[in-house]
Amino acid sequence: MLDQLPKVALHEHLDGSMRPSTVIDLAEEVGWRLPEQDPGSLAAWFDQSGSGSLEQYLTAFAQTVAVLQTPSALERATYELAVDHADDGVVYLEIRYAIELTGLPLKESLGALLKGAARAETERAIVVRVIVDAMRQNNRSLEVAQTAVSSGAAGFDLAGPEHGFPASRHADACQYVALRGLGLTIHAGEGDGPLSIADALASGATRIGHGIRIIEDCRVADGTIVEMGPIASEVYERQIPLEVCISSNLQTMAMSDPHLHPVGLLARAGFAVTLNTDNRLMSNTTMSREFGLAREYHGFDEKDFARVTRTALRAAFVDAATKQRVWTDSIAPRYAAFGVRLDF
Repeated sequence: MLDQLPKVALHEHLDGSMRPSTVIDLAEEVGWRLPEQDPGSLAAWFDQSGSGSLEQYLTAFAQTVAVLQTPSALERATYELAVDHADDGVVYLEIRYAIELTGLPLKESLGALLKGAARAETERAIVVRVIVDAMRQNNRSLEVAQTAVSSGAAGFDLAGPEHGFPASRHADACQYVALRGLGLTIHAGEGDGPLSIADALASGATRIGHGIRIIEDCRVADGTIVEMGPIASEVYERQIPLEVCISSNLQTMAMSDPHLHPVGLLARAGFAVTLNTDNRLMSNTTMSREFGLAREYHGFDEKDFARVTRTALRAAFVDAATKQRVWTDSIAPRYAAFGVRLDF
């Protein structure tokens, strides 16, 4: 049933979400030697369920980045990812990628991503936008930001290892996109704690990638958040959307028990929670599976899913008219069929 619910996915990395068969095809084209040659075996190799840390989790990306080095590869992977999400009930999708990781000019890389997204839109009932990542351990963020603004991206993000690489190191890039009206989301509160979230907010982020460690700035008693510290209070009061990715959070933070994930606590307390996949390939997941985890371990029902979906669409880096159209045409009627009626 969960695959029939309409969904909005805001946090999805292209290089973490490719089809194994496509990785194999593209590796052959560029002469890259993969650790496995069979799609099933390669998918198992990519599965980072036992990684235990963000740093370990990120090591598998070297394989996919190596094959995403041509415009045709970038276009194909983007198109296929959008199609795969559409097949899982996603009606609005934001795909993000660090274009600085290709050997191509930044504008050419972004153009290929946009072409793949546009192709998917013409063939499937899905709206697709592209977010450009800058790697926070590198020094190209302003150049990446300028390309994002000039060449049609919907948003800008800081990704990569969080601990030791605060968002404030890239204040010029963040300010550049914010002043020009581009969406700004920053990874924070995943590999580092609440101070990283505060730093992202001070840098201008209007959404937080992951953000689940905001729970460390809260006091919990009897399964309920009963007190918030200053950072959690700001996130709550400003209703900063949290791009929560349950599977990958469990994998990178070594939480063996899904009950320990704070998504239920945060949602019940009224934080602006959204559900996302992060990396379909590396985390061996889909949006339906993320919904399933929220239902099985945190008691989410159809009304909760509708609220999460509405929160995500409201936070999307797209114009108001498109948001209203997606809600009216693709989301509200399908939730109404399950007895859930919400105004946008």
